[in-house]
Formats: sequence, C-alpha cells, structure tokens
Amino acid sequence: MIDGKKVLFSGMQATGNLTLGNYLGALKNWVTMSDEYECFYCVVDEHSITIRQDPAELRKRARALLTLYIAAGLDPEKNCIYYQSHVSGHAELAWILNCYTYMGELNRMTQFKDKSAKHADNINAGLFTYPVLMAADILLYQADVVPVGIDQMQHLEITRDIAQRFNSIYGDVFTIPEGYLGKVGAKIMSLQDPTKKMSKSDENPNASIYLMDDPDTIMRKFKRAVTDSEACVRYTDEQPGVKNLIDIYAACTGKLPTDIEHEFSGKGYGDFKEAVGESVVSVLKPVQDRVAQLSNDKSYIDQMIKKNAEKADYYATKTLRKVQHKIGFPDRIR
Repeated sequence: MIDGKKVLFSGMQATGNLTLGNYLGALKNWVTMSDEYECFYCVVDEHSITIRQDPAELRKRARALLTLYIAAGLDPEKNCIYYQSHVSGHAELAWILNCYTYMGELNRMTQFKDKSAKHADNINAGLFTYPVLMAADILLYQADVVPVGIDQMQHLEITRDIAQRFNSIYGDVFTIPEGYLGKVGAKIMSLQDPTKKMSKSDENPNASIYLMDDPDTIMRKFKRAVTDSEACVRYTDEQPGVKNLIDIYAACTGKLPTDIEHEFSGKGYGDFKEAVGESVVSVLKPVQDRVAQLSNDKSYIDQMIKKNAEKADYYATKTLRKVQHKIGFPDRIR
C-alpha cells in the first residue's frame, strides 16, 4: 500500500511495434486503473535483451514506448512511468531471487520452451531465468495487483511461489500479488489466423494492426481479415474470425456482442469489416495525434523520465534494503 492505495505493476517490452491487441488488452485498461491504484508502468528493456538487439534501435523503441504510454492516457504525474534499466534494484533483486528459485520450476515454463524453439541459436541463461526477473519487477514495488494476459499467468504463479517461499523463511517481506484479467479486449486475435493471439512479432504484416498504422493501412488490413463462408455476423466459436472482429468492435465502441449481431443482421462481411475498421481508426487517431505532439516536446519527456525514475528507485530501494538485511548482507553505513 502507498498512501492508502493498493499498488499495481505492469510493463511491456521495448521490442517491435505495439499492436491493437496491446492497446485494447492492456494500455486501455491501465488508464482506467490510475485513480484506484498507485501504478508503476515499466518499459521492460532488460527483458528485451534475451534476444539480440540493435543498440540504437532499442533506445529508440524504448523512448517511443514510454511516449506511447503517455499518449494513450497515462498521466506521468499520477503514474510512475519509467525504464526498467534506470532502476538497478530490478537486476539486484533478480539475482537474490535466483537463489530462491528451483531449476525444476524454470524448466516447466512454457514460454522458455517456445522461445527456445524460435531462437535455437541463442538459448541463453537470461531466457531461462526470465521469470525470476519478472518476479523481481513485481515484488520490488510490493505490488498487490498485476494486470496479466492469460499467457503470462504461469509467470505470475511462479512469482507468487517465490514470494511465499521467501516469506516462509524470513517473515512477511513481500506482498503476494494477485492477477487482474481485463474483461473486454483481454485477448485480441490475429486477423489472418484467429486461432493465434495478435502479436507484434508476427511475420505477416496483415495479421496485426499496429498503433501507429495510418487509416488507409488499417482499413486495408480489415478488408483482408479472415472470416468464413457463412456470410453471417454471429458471436460463436464456430466462426473465430468473425468473433475476433466482434471483440474488436465491442472494445472500440462499448457495444455488446449481441447488439453487434443485431446491428449487422442481414448485412455482409464487407459492411461489417468497414465498420470495425472505422471504429479502430477513431480510437487510435487521438493516440497517434498525441504521440506526434509529445515527440516534439523532448524536454517534457526527458523531465518525466528523470522524475519517474527517481520515484521508482525510491520505492525499489526500500524493498531491496529490507531484503538484503533479511538475508544477511551487511547494512550500509549512512
């Protein structure tokens, strides 16, 4: 708790271009949580280097992501928006927690298996201990709540296991975090393969809507979106492509799936796809306009980076010093 509010932590990697799924499933929900929670939103650039990165490109993408956080509606005066690499406590706590995490637990992580298959030429130790750094990210701020996608629930569970193990040895040190799953837009699927989640790393450029796509590109991608031969707008698992488009339309307009079915009763997929595309354009345009404005205000972004890094470091250090004392590291002389 900070000033009577529960603490919320989340973050995104500074790789690739954020998709509509990232926005509707995460960023949009984050904005609504600012009043209820004390929020820490991290650009997780340390996680990004488990895959080889071009240094200049990583710095560029990290700043673009932080700017996008603000453009999406996260007030940096109310939310702590910062770079993971600017707070050394993340890496320091991760090393300590490595010593309280078992190899068998890490071997069971499905994401490690998936990424190892994709990057067989670079199966590094960081990829294996990725969940421990994620645990450090969360526990460092004594987070009560973590907005998490379904595919990340396994990492939250190992975070809870590590925290409970540490607490059982040293007492009440870490808050045990709970997961938060958004109800609307929690899982937006690929436009080309609706059995897969929309991903910023998809090799098919038509599969994902990127937040900075121009209106013509957005409309073209929706026109090419996979549907089926039934030519009927119904919200059913038997029509995964159509169901995905209904989910997107619902998230952008606030309409219920049943209302959307009624709205497009007797109409073809062409009309439906056009409406979905237009709703996405209208949602993303204010974000894109704000990104352009912020990108021209370097001093403001620099000021927020410095201010929020100092705030994050303050709370991270409080937890880190407590942990270091508990495990027997010598106290620092003030």
